[in-house]
Amino acid sequence: MTDPRRVMVRNPTSGDGKRTRRARAMAEERGWEVLDSEGGEHTVELAAEASVRADTVVACGGDGTLNATLTGVLEAGRLDDVSLGVVPAGTGNDFADNVGIRGVEHAFEVVESGASRALDFATANDRPFLNSCVGGLTAEASARTTPARKRRLGVLAYVLTTMSVSRDFEGLKLQVSIGPDRDPVWAGNALMLLVGNGRRFPGERMRQANMEDGQLNVVIIEDAPTLDYLSRGAADRLLRRNATHLTRVKTSHLHVTHEGSPVQFSLDGEMIEATELAVDSQPGAMEFFVGSTYEPSPAEWSKQPST
Repeated sequence: MTDPRRVMVRNPTSGDGKRTRRARAMAEERGWEVLDSEGGEHTVELAAEASVRADTVVACGGDGTLNATLTGVLEAGRLDDVSLGVVPAGTGNDFADNVGIRGVEHAFEVVESGASRALDFATANDRPFLNSCVGGLTAEASARTTPARKRRLGVLAYVLTTMSVSRDFEGLKLQVSIGPDRDPVWAGNALMLLVGNGRRFPGERMRQANMEDGQLNVVIIEDAPTLDYLSRGAADRLLRRNATHLTRVKTSHLHVTHEGSPVQFSLDGEMIEATELAVDSQPGAMEFFVGSTYEPSPAEWSKQPST
C-alpha cells in the first residue's frame, strides 16, 4: 500500500541510472509514492504537486534535482508544512554529502529515523539554491567538465574547467556590497565569484559550511597565479587560505553588479543570466533530514599549508 505522506521525486537519468533504479525499488518496498521526472520544470511541477498532499518530499538525483524539488515546494507555498530529504543518485551529490547522507540505503534509513534539522537555504534573484552559487561559468566549460571532477569538486569543477578552456578570459567587472545597507566591500575585475550556503571551498579545513547560522560564505577570486587548472590539487592551490588574490566574506545579504553584458551564475548547477544579483540567506527555513555525521556547527575557516 502506498503511503501518501512520503513522496519521492525521482530523476531516472541521474548519474549512471543504477542508483535511481535501486532507489525506486526501495521506495516502493516501503510504500512511498514515486514520481518520475523528465527533468527541469517537470521536477518543479511534480514537487509542488507532491507537497500539497505529503508531509515528506524526497528528491532522488543530484544537486539539480534537489534544487528543483525545493523550488517546487516553495512555489506551492508548502515549505512550512513539508520536510525535505535527498537520495543521492547524481554525479556529485555534494549537498547530500554535506548533510551526512552516505548512499541510497542510508538515505532511506535517515528519513525513516525522523532525524531532521531546520537548515538555511539561500536565494539569488529570488531563485533558491541549497549548496552554492558560482558566477562566471560558461556552457562550454559545463560540457567539458568530466564526471570524475564533478564527483571530487562539485560545482567548483566547472570553475577550473572554465579557467582552463578560457585562458584569455578577461574576468567579470564587479561591484560587491553586503548587508541591508549595501556596504561596499570589493570592486574590480574578478575571475570568479563563489557563494556557499551548504559548502565551503577548497583551501578551508572543512568542506561543509555552517547551514544554521544564516550566513553565506563568499569568495572573490581576483588575478590568480598561473596554474594547470586541470591538475589534481589545483583547487587547493587556487583557493589556499590567506592567498592575496582572494577576498573572503561572510554575510547574510550579498549584492553584486556586473558592468557589461549578463553573465552566467550556477545555482546548484542550474544556470541563470544576470547583470545584477541579490543573494539572501533564508535562515532555518527548511526542515531537512540529516545523517548522524552532519555537524550543526562545523569549525570556522582555518589556515591551510601552501602547496
